Amino acid sequence: MMFCLNRRALLGALTLPLLPLPVMAAGGVVPKPVPVPVPAGSLWRYDLFPSALTEPRRVDVWLPPGYEGGTQSFSVLYMHDGQNLFDPASTPFGEWGVDEAMVRLMGEGAVKPAIVVGVWNTQYRRREYLPQVPYEQVPAEVRAAYEAGSGGPALSDGYVDFLVKELKPFIDATYRTKPGRADTSIMGSSMGGLISLYSLIRYPAVFGAAGCVSTHWPSVTNFDWIKSGDPRMTLIADNFIAWVKANLPRAGQHRIYFDLGNAELDSVYPPFQAKVDVFMPDLGYVQGKDWVTRLYDGEPHNEVAWRKRVDVPLRFLLGV
Repeated sequence: MMFCLNRRALLGALTLPLLPLPVMAAGGVVPKPVPVPVPAGSLWRYDLFPSALTEPRRVDVWLPPGYEGGTQSFSVLYMHDGQNLFDPASTPFGEWGVDEAMVRLMGEGAVKPAIVVGVWNTQYRRREYLPQVPYEQVPAEVRAAYEAGSGGPALSDGYVDFLVKELKPFIDATYRTKPGRADTSIMGSSMGGLISLYSLIRYPAVFGAAGCVSTHWPSVTNFDWIKSGDPRMTLIADNFIAWVKANLPRAGQHRIYFDLGNAELDSVYPPFQAKVDVFMPDLGYVQGKDWVTRLYDGEPHNEVAWRKRVDVPLRFLLGV
Protein backbone atom coordinates (compact mmCIF):
# COMPACT_ATOMS: atom_id res chain seq x y z
CA MET A 1 0.00 0.00 0.00
CA MET A 2 2.89 2.38 0.71
CA PHE A 3 3.91 1.89 -2.91
CA CYS A 4 0.54 3.22 -4.05
CA LEU A 5 0.64 6.13 -1.64
CA ASN A 6 4.14 7.16 -2.74
CA ARG A 7 3.15 7.08 -6.39
CA ARG A 8 0.13 9.23 -5.67
CA ALA A 9 2.17 11.74 -3.69
CA LEU A 10 4.80 11.99 -6.42
CA LEU A 11 2.26 12.38 -9.20
CA GLY A 12 0.19 15.08 -7.53
CA ALA A 13 -2.80 15.95 -9.66
CA LEU A 14 -2.14 13.41 -12.41
CA THR A 15 -4.60 10.55 -12.76
CA LEU A 16 -2.96 7.23 -11.96
CA PRO A 17 -4.99 5.13 -14.46
CA LEU A 18 -3.30 7.01 -17.31
CA LEU A 19 0.06 5.50 -16.36
CA PRO A 20 1.28 2.31 -18.06
CA LEU A 21 2.61 0.57 -14.94
CA PRO A 22 0.51 -1.83 -12.83
CA VAL A 23 0.18 -1.17 -9.11
CA MET A 24 -0.21 -3.38 -6.07
CA ALA A 25 -3.29 -3.78 -3.94
CA ALA A 26 -3.82 -6.00 -0.92
CA GLY A 27 -5.09 -8.83 -3.12
CA GLY A 28 -2.29 -8.70 -5.72
CA VAL A 29 -1.25 -6.84 -8.84
CA VAL A 30 -3.97 -4.58 -10.22
CA PRO A 31 -3.97 -4.48 -14.03
CA LYS A 32 -3.83 -1.22 -15.89
CA PRO A 33 -7.39 0.10 -16.37
CA VAL A 34 -8.80 0.74 -19.80
CA PRO A 35 -11.06 3.67 -20.72
CA VAL A 36 -14.69 2.98 -21.57
CA PRO A 37 -16.65 5.62 -23.52
CA VAL A 38 -19.49 7.16 -21.51
CA PRO A 39 -21.66 10.23 -22.21
CA ALA A 40 -20.50 12.14 -19.14
CA GLY A 41 -17.31 12.16 -17.10
CA SER A 42 -14.78 9.38 -17.67
CA LEU A 43 -14.94 5.66 -16.93
CA TRP A 44 -11.96 3.39 -16.22
CA ARG A 45 -12.36 -0.40 -16.13
CA TYR A 46 -10.14 -2.78 -14.15
CA ASP A 47 -10.28 -6.31 -15.50
CA LEU A 48 -9.86 -8.31 -13.31
CA PHE A 49 -9.39 -6.68 -9.92
CA PRO A 50 -7.52 -9.18 -7.70
CA SER A 51 -8.66 -10.36 -4.29
CA ALA A 52 -7.47 -12.78 -1.64
CA LEU A 53 -10.90 -12.64 0.03
CA THR A 54 -13.42 -13.26 -2.73
CA GLU A 55 -13.69 -13.87 -6.47
CA PRO A 56 -11.68 -11.46 -8.65
CA ARG A 57 -14.00 -9.27 -10.69
CA ARG A 58 -14.23 -6.26 -12.92
CA VAL A 59 -14.37 -2.88 -11.24
CA ASP A 60 -15.44 0.34 -12.98
CA VAL A 61 -14.34 3.71 -11.64
CA TRP A 62 -16.33 6.70 -12.86
CA LEU A 63 -14.65 10.09 -12.48
CA PRO A 64 -16.76 13.25 -12.64
CA PRO A 65 -16.04 16.02 -15.15
CA GLY A 66 -13.16 18.15 -13.95
CA TYR A 67 -11.42 15.36 -12.08
CA GLU A 68 -8.53 14.97 -14.49
CA GLY A 69 -6.12 17.85 -14.25
CA GLY A 70 -7.68 19.14 -11.03
CA THR A 71 -6.71 19.00 -7.38
CA GLN A 72 -10.09 18.61 -5.67
CA SER A 73 -10.83 15.54 -3.53
CA PHE A 74 -14.12 13.71 -3.90
CA SER A 75 -16.67 11.69 -1.96
CA VAL A 76 -17.00 8.07 -3.10
CA LEU A 77 -20.11 6.00 -3.74
CA TYR A 78 -19.59 2.24 -4.04
CA MET A 79 -22.28 0.45 -6.06
CA HIS A 80 -22.96 -3.25 -6.63
CA ASP A 81 -23.87 -4.90 -9.96
CA GLY A 82 -21.41 -2.51 -11.58
CA GLN A 83 -22.03 -3.77 -15.11
CA ASN A 84 -25.53 -2.25 -14.97
CA LEU A 85 -24.57 1.31 -14.05
CA PHE A 86 -22.83 3.16 -16.89
CA ASP A 87 -22.25 1.18 -20.06
CA PRO A 88 -25.15 -0.27 -22.09
CA ALA A 89 -22.72 -2.61 -23.85
CA SER A 90 -21.93 -4.40 -20.58
CA THR A 91 -25.46 -5.48 -19.63
CA PRO A 92 -28.45 -7.17 -21.27
CA PHE A 93 -30.82 -5.69 -18.70
CA GLY A 94 -30.41 -1.97 -19.35
CA GLU A 95 -28.19 0.45 -17.45
CA TRP A 96 -28.98 3.00 -14.78
CA GLY A 97 -27.35 6.00 -16.44
CA VAL A 98 -25.54 6.85 -13.22
CA ASP A 99 -22.99 8.99 -15.05
CA GLU A 100 -25.66 11.15 -16.71
CA ALA A 101 -27.60 11.41 -13.45
CA MET A 102 -24.52 12.47 -11.49
CA VAL A 103 -23.59 15.17 -14.00
CA ARG A 104 -27.17 16.45 -14.08
CA LEU A 105 -27.42 16.57 -10.28
CA MET A 106 -23.99 18.14 -9.85
CA GLY A 107 -24.98 20.78 -12.39
CA GLU A 108 -28.05 21.57 -10.28
CA GLY A 109 -25.93 21.78 -7.14
CA ALA A 110 -28.05 18.95 -5.67
CA VAL A 111 -25.21 16.53 -4.88
CA LYS A 112 -21.57 16.68 -3.93
CA PRO A 113 -19.13 15.92 -6.73
CA ALA A 114 -18.31 12.25 -6.28
CA ILE A 115 -16.45 9.28 -7.70
CA VAL A 116 -18.65 6.24 -8.31
CA VAL A 117 -17.06 2.79 -8.06
CA GLY A 118 -19.09 0.11 -9.82
CA VAL A 119 -18.24 -3.37 -8.52
CA TRP A 120 -19.32 -6.04 -10.99
CA ASN A 121 -21.05 -9.17 -9.76
CA THR A 122 -19.84 -12.70 -10.47
CA GLN A 123 -21.41 -16.11 -10.99
CA TYR A 124 -21.71 -16.25 -7.20
CA ARG A 125 -23.86 -13.12 -6.94
CA ARG A 126 -26.73 -14.68 -5.01
CA ARG A 127 -24.27 -16.07 -2.45
CA GLU A 128 -22.09 -12.96 -2.24
CA TYR A 129 -25.08 -10.67 -1.68
CA LEU A 130 -26.86 -12.88 0.90
CA PRO A 131 -26.12 -11.41 4.38
CA GLN A 132 -24.04 -14.15 5.92
CA VAL A 133 -24.19 -13.74 9.70
CA PRO A 134 -27.99 -13.69 10.04
CA TYR A 135 -28.38 -16.36 7.37
CA GLU A 136 -26.10 -18.71 9.30
CA GLN A 137 -28.37 -18.32 12.34
CA VAL A 138 -31.36 -20.02 10.69
CA PRO A 139 -31.84 -23.77 11.23
CA ALA A 140 -29.40 -25.98 9.35
CA GLU A 141 -32.15 -27.91 7.60
CA VAL A 142 -33.58 -24.69 6.13
CA ARG A 143 -30.17 -23.59 4.90
CA ALA A 144 -29.53 -27.02 3.39
CA ALA A 145 -32.82 -26.94 1.50
CA TYR A 146 -32.09 -23.51 0.11
CA GLU A 147 -28.45 -24.20 -0.74
CA ALA A 148 -29.41 -27.30 -2.71
CA GLY A 149 -30.76 -24.97 -5.38
CA SER A 150 -28.52 -21.94 -4.94
CA GLY A 151 -25.12 -23.56 -5.30
CA GLY A 152 -23.86 -23.33 -1.74
CA PRO A 153 -23.66 -21.24 1.42
CA ALA A 154 -23.48 -17.47 1.75
CA LEU A 155 -20.19 -15.82 0.74
CA SER A 156 -20.99 -12.24 1.65
CA ASP A 157 -18.52 -11.76 4.50
CA GLY A 158 -15.65 -12.31 2.09
CA TYR A 159 -17.22 -9.95 -0.45
CA VAL A 160 -17.79 -7.16 2.07
CA ASP A 161 -14.30 -7.63 3.49
CA PHE A 162 -12.97 -7.27 -0.06
CA LEU A 163 -14.75 -3.94 -0.42
CA VAL A 164 -13.39 -2.59 2.85
CA LYS A 165 -9.96 -4.18 3.14
CA GLU A 166 -8.83 -4.43 -0.48
CA LEU A 167 -10.83 -2.24 -2.84
CA LYS A 168 -11.41 0.87 -0.74
CA PRO A 169 -7.74 1.23 0.31
CA PHE A 170 -6.74 0.97 -3.34
CA ILE A 171 -9.30 3.55 -4.44
CA ASP A 172 -8.25 5.95 -1.67
CA ALA A 173 -4.57 5.53 -2.53
CA THR A 174 -5.04 5.83 -6.28
CA TYR A 175 -7.64 8.58 -6.61
CA ARG A 176 -8.23 11.92 -4.91
CA THR A 177 -10.86 10.83 -2.40
CA LYS A 178 -12.27 12.00 0.89
CA PRO A 179 -11.86 8.67 2.67
CA GLY A 180 -13.84 9.30 5.85
CA ARG A 181 -17.20 7.83 6.78
CA ALA A 182 -19.15 11.00 6.02
CA ASP A 183 -17.96 10.86 2.41
CA THR A 184 -18.24 7.09 1.82
CA SER A 185 -21.58 5.60 0.74
CA ILE A 186 -22.72 2.24 -0.60
CA MET A 187 -25.73 1.41 -2.76
CA GLY A 188 -27.38 -1.37 -4.70
CA SER A 189 -30.67 -2.79 -5.88
CA SER A 190 -32.50 -6.01 -5.05
CA MET A 191 -29.99 -8.24 -3.25
CA GLY A 192 -27.58 -5.35 -3.78
CA GLY A 193 -29.82 -3.44 -1.37
CA LEU A 194 -29.43 -6.22 1.19
CA ILE A 195 -25.66 -6.27 0.94
CA SER A 196 -25.46 -2.47 1.11
CA LEU A 197 -27.29 -2.46 4.43
CA TYR A 198 -25.26 -5.43 5.65
CA SER A 199 -22.01 -3.66 4.71
CA LEU A 200 -22.93 -0.55 6.69
CA ILE A 201 -23.86 -2.62 9.74
CA ARG A 202 -20.68 -4.66 9.59
CA TYR A 203 -18.50 -1.60 8.98
CA PRO A 204 -20.28 1.39 10.54
CA ALA A 205 -17.01 3.32 10.85
CA VAL A 206 -16.40 3.00 7.08
CA PHE A 207 -19.81 3.63 5.47
CA GLY A 208 -21.82 6.69 6.41
CA ALA A 209 -24.83 5.97 4.21
CA ALA A 210 -26.50 3.06 2.47
CA GLY A 211 -28.90 3.14 -0.47
CA CYS A 212 -31.19 0.10 -0.65
CA VAL A 213 -33.23 0.16 -3.86
CA SER A 214 -36.04 -2.41 -4.22
CA THR A 215 -34.51 -4.19 -1.25
CA HIS A 216 -34.95 -7.93 -1.69
CA TRP A 217 -36.15 -8.65 1.84
CA PRO A 218 -37.03 -12.29 1.05
CA SER A 219 -33.22 -12.71 0.84
CA VAL A 220 -33.47 -15.99 -1.08
CA THR A 221 -33.56 -16.47 -4.84
CA ASN A 222 -35.73 -19.59 -4.81
CA PHE A 223 -38.71 -18.13 -6.63
CA ASP A 224 -40.93 -21.08 -5.80
CA TRP A 225 -40.44 -20.18 -2.13
CA ILE A 226 -41.11 -16.51 -2.86
CA LYS A 227 -44.22 -17.04 -4.98
CA SER A 228 -45.78 -19.43 -2.50
CA GLY A 229 -44.79 -17.48 0.60
CA ASP A 230 -42.94 -20.56 1.82
CA PRO A 231 -42.42 -20.28 5.60
CA ARG A 232 -38.73 -21.07 5.11
CA MET A 233 -38.37 -17.91 3.01
CA THR A 234 -40.21 -15.90 5.65
CA LEU A 235 -37.98 -17.37 8.36
CA ILE A 236 -34.81 -16.30 6.55
CA ALA A 237 -36.20 -12.83 5.78
CA ASP A 238 -37.51 -12.22 9.30
CA ASN A 239 -34.25 -13.41 10.81
CA PHE A 240 -32.34 -10.85 8.76
CA ILE A 241 -34.77 -8.08 9.68
CA ALA A 242 -34.44 -8.97 13.37
CA TRP A 243 -30.66 -8.91 13.00
CA VAL A 244 -30.85 -5.47 11.37
CA LYS A 245 -32.97 -4.21 14.26
CA ALA A 246 -30.46 -5.53 16.80
CA ASN A 247 -27.34 -4.32 15.01
CA LEU A 248 -28.11 -1.20 12.97
CA PRO A 249 -26.23 1.76 14.49
CA ARG A 250 -28.43 4.23 16.26
CA ALA A 251 -29.10 7.44 14.37
CA GLY A 252 -26.61 10.26 14.47
CA GLN A 253 -23.82 9.34 12.08
CA HIS A 254 -25.55 7.34 9.34
CA ARG A 255 -28.23 7.79 6.69
CA ILE A 256 -30.36 4.96 5.30
CA TYR A 257 -32.41 5.02 2.09
CA PHE A 258 -35.04 2.37 1.27
CA ASP A 259 -37.40 2.23 -1.67
CA LEU A 260 -39.65 -0.30 -3.31
CA GLY A 261 -42.27 -0.69 -5.97
CA ASN A 262 -45.37 -2.82 -5.65
CA ALA A 263 -45.51 -4.60 -9.02
CA GLU A 264 -44.01 -7.93 -10.10
CA LEU A 265 -41.30 -9.10 -7.67
CA ASP A 266 -41.46 -5.84 -5.73
CA SER A 267 -45.06 -6.69 -4.80
CA VAL A 268 -43.67 -9.15 -2.23
CA TYR A 269 -41.68 -6.48 -0.39
CA PRO A 270 -44.19 -4.13 1.35
CA PRO A 271 -44.97 -6.36 4.37
CA PHE A 272 -41.25 -6.83 5.07
CA GLN A 273 -40.43 -3.17 4.55
CA ALA A 274 -43.24 -2.28 6.96
CA LYS A 275 -41.52 -4.32 9.68
CA VAL A 276 -38.32 -2.32 9.16
CA ASP A 277 -40.16 1.00 9.13
CA VAL A 278 -41.64 0.22 12.55
CA PHE A 279 -38.30 0.05 14.34
CA MET A 280 -36.36 2.76 12.52
CA PRO A 281 -37.82 5.55 14.75
CA ASP A 282 -36.98 3.45 17.81
CA LEU A 283 -33.31 3.74 16.76
CA GLY A 284 -33.63 7.51 16.45
CA TYR A 285 -33.97 7.73 12.66
CA VAL A 286 -36.25 10.47 11.38
CA GLN A 287 -38.12 9.94 8.11
CA GLY A 288 -37.00 12.55 5.60
CA LYS A 289 -33.90 13.51 7.59
CA ASP A 290 -31.52 10.58 8.03
CA TRP A 291 -33.86 7.85 6.82
CA VAL A 292 -36.17 7.52 3.82
CA THR A 293 -38.61 4.80 2.84
CA ARG A 294 -40.33 5.58 -0.43
CA LEU A 295 -42.94 3.55 -2.30
CA TYR A 296 -43.15 3.84 -6.09
CA ASP A 297 -46.69 2.79 -6.87
CA GLY A 298 -46.97 0.46 -9.86
CA GLU A 299 -43.22 0.20 -10.40
CA PRO A 300 -41.65 -3.22 -11.08
CA HIS A 301 -38.28 -4.78 -10.29
CA ASN A 302 -35.88 -3.93 -13.10
CA GLU A 303 -33.17 -1.56 -14.30
CA VAL A 304 -35.65 0.54 -16.31
CA ALA A 305 -37.56 1.34 -13.12
CA TRP A 306 -34.38 2.03 -11.16
CA ARG A 307 -33.01 4.32 -13.86
CA LYS A 308 -36.23 6.37 -13.71
CA ARG A 309 -35.72 7.14 -10.01
CA VAL A 310 -31.95 6.97 -9.56
CA ASP A 311 -31.83 10.72 -8.91
CA VAL A 312 -33.74 10.24 -5.65
CA PRO A 313 -31.27 7.99 -3.79
CA LEU A 314 -28.32 9.92 -5.24
CA ARG A 315 -29.75 13.16 -3.83
CA PHE A 316 -30.23 11.52 -0.44
CA LEU A 317 -26.81 9.84 -0.24
CA LEU A 318 -24.74 12.64 -1.76
CA GLY A 319 -26.87 15.71 -1.06
CA VAL A 320 -25.11 18.95 -0.21
